[in-house]
Amino acid sequence: MVTPIILTLIAIAFVLIVIEDIIHVNKAKTTLFFGTLCWIIAFISPIHGQSPETVQHQLDHNILEIATLWLFLMAAMTFVAYLNSKGFIQNIVHRVMPAQISERKLMFLVGISAFVFSSISDNITATLISLAVVMSLKLDPKKLIKYATLIIFSVNSGGVSLITGDVTTLMIFLADKVTIPDLLLLIAPALTSVIALAAMLSVGMNSTLEFNKDEQRRIEKTDITIAVIFMSTIFATLFLSVQYQVPPLLTFLFGLSLMFLVAQFLMRKKDVNKKIIDYIREIEYDTLLFFVGVLLLVGALKEVGVLAMFTDLYVYMSPEYANYLMGLLSAAVDNVPLTAALLKADITMTAQQWLMFTYATGVGGSMLVIGSAAGIIAMSKVKALTFMSYLRMSLYLLIAYTLGYGGAYLSGQFI
Repeated sequence: MVTPIILTLIAIAFVLIVIEDIIHVNKAKTTLFFGTLCWIIAFISPIHGQSPETVQHQLDHNILEIATLWLFLMAAMTFVAYLNSKGFIQNIVHRVMPAQISERKLMFLVGISAFVFSSISDNITATLISLAVVMSLKLDPKKLIKYATLIIFSVNSGGVSLITGDVTTLMIFLADKVTIPDLLLLIAPALTSVIALAAMLSVGMNSTLEFNKDEQRRIEKTDITIAVIFMSTIFATLFLSVQYQVPPLLTFLFGLSLMFLVAQFLMRKKDVNKKIIDYIREIEYDTLLFFVGVLLLVGALKEVGVLAMFTDLYVYMSPEYANYLMGLLSAAVDNVPLTAALLKADITMTAQQWLMFTYATGVGGSMLVIGSAAGIIAMSKVKALTFMSYLRMSLYLLIAYTLGYGGAYLSGQFI
């Protein structure tokens, strides 16, 4: 009896996200309400007759995932909040960009840059930086939605070919389903799909953007130092994670503490009204609370056994088609438990088919704005980007996803 109740509450929560613009209730409030309510019900009337200790263990596991994401996102957003408030990112954009650039060229530049950046850093950082660059240009809201859509798709595509770029890619690699040379074959189809999406979104964007070089502010040495610490933290996160299995969260929190200490030393003789640690308060906590609510809902969805049902797809259709659908399903359900459920089911597939699954679960979350961390962050940062406004881009996204999936199939033939 409790399973239908929890599924109904989860469905209501996702509907409220969709109609946020109509009811004018912040999605962070509704997801947090229903996410916590589902788990309270699970304790009062345990799912499948489980003991309170078992439910507690499941909740602890879910909370650990949430806390890891929360702290990581907090650290990355603090760096970006500081650099944004100082105009550092805007200054760099104005210095690097030409005096004039067409909106179409900018679309390709943003897509490729987000793709590359997400390949050398985590998706959260890549999304925050890419959005900060685009939002500094003061674009029309409708055009900003297109750029944000491209960033979400590009960021998810960029990390799919590296074990450091996407959690599901790492999971599949650790399960010995694919090798690193196999994964590198995904670079070409993933990048091709990004370029194809940029081409589709840039249709009708014929205006020219002008950068006022006179508005550039002098870049302070302190800001440069903190930017260097930020980039060093990103690279250190990748190196230490691969070489010594140091959790990325630990490295990023260390980088944040280093930022605080160095800034304190550099600012000690300056007359500043704001302490460096105060920039934590500039983080949009709506984003973090939305994360908590969504992950609580997904955790509840996992515990009622819905995710395990998805693996039944492989009984009724061949892996090539089932993988494609699993990618689309990952837009509505977190791709990590979805991948875990498939690996646990021990479904037999060839290396080529596992490669296609890797692409599908890594990029498929882009189909819905709530389907990936990049999408959730973008929706919180760009006010014009809502569930419905993003849904209007679904045809373009589906075409790009299908093109990339087809490319993954062709690339897999070289294994």
